[in-house]
Amino acid sequence: MLLAIGISNTFTEIGILDGSRITARDRVSSQGERTPLEYSVLFSSFMEMNGIRKSDIDGAILSSVVPSLTSAVVKAVERAAGVNPLIVGPGVKSGLRIRIDDPRQLGADIAARAVGGISRYGSPLLLINMGSATTISVIDGSGAFTGTVIVPGAGLSLNALIDGTSQLPGIDLSAPRKVIGTNTVDSMKSGAVFGQAALIDGLAERILAELGEEARIVAAGTYASAIIPHCKKKIQLDDELLFLGLRLIFEKNSSGFSPRDSVQR
Repeated sequence: MLLAIGISNTFTEIGILDGSRITARDRVSSQGERTPLEYSVLFSSFMEMNGIRKSDIDGAILSSVVPSLTSAVVKAVERAAGVNPLIVGPGVKSGLRIRIDDPRQLGADIAARAVGGISRYGSPLLLINMGSATTISVIDGSGAFTGTVIVPGAGLSLNALIDGTSQLPGIDLSAPRKVIGTNTVDSMKSGAVFGQAALIDGLAERILAELGEEARIVAAGTYASAIIPHCKKKIQLDDELLFLGLRLIFEKNSSGFSPRDSVQR
């Protein structure tokens, strides 16, 4: 079995894959103050709750966009699973053709989702991920990664609005009954939900015009289920692409990677 972990700014996604099948998955908050021991307890508890023994884990792979957490999580994986995780980054084979100014700047999570997305849907493809930031990544008709749009995420934007004003209240990210709000809470919800949906629709329209071809659009992330149903574009929700991509990347590198080499069992 493969332990796959994706560290983002808001959450750390944890998955166990048996071949191509995701047998268990969950997430914990990405808290920088956690020690390797605390992370290892979380990972061990996750495995135990899903009936997975340490000896069941044959390998591990990690993508991270929070460098300050990477070392602690690596040590935690070694302790909890008994394997040395492969870290997605420069020098790791992904099979992804990257056509941006500096391929080293491409986030590991974006790369993994692109690999998973191309495998499942082919190309051309727009991949939306809605977390702390909302990203729209573009795969052209030849299957090459051609770039990304990055905007503040739905939660980050809403929190900035609340923190930056003196009288606006905290609200949950749910859609009101109509666009035109008749009270403060509904007015804020309209902007937060319908505004984000309109932003995605508008950016997708501009991207497709620049790309010069129609493309499938797929979305995932913390806020996707709250926002995407209100988009006018046809957008499919699929939150498995990160794990699918991480598995494929691990397989491409497994011939030259011994996950238990540096781990005492």
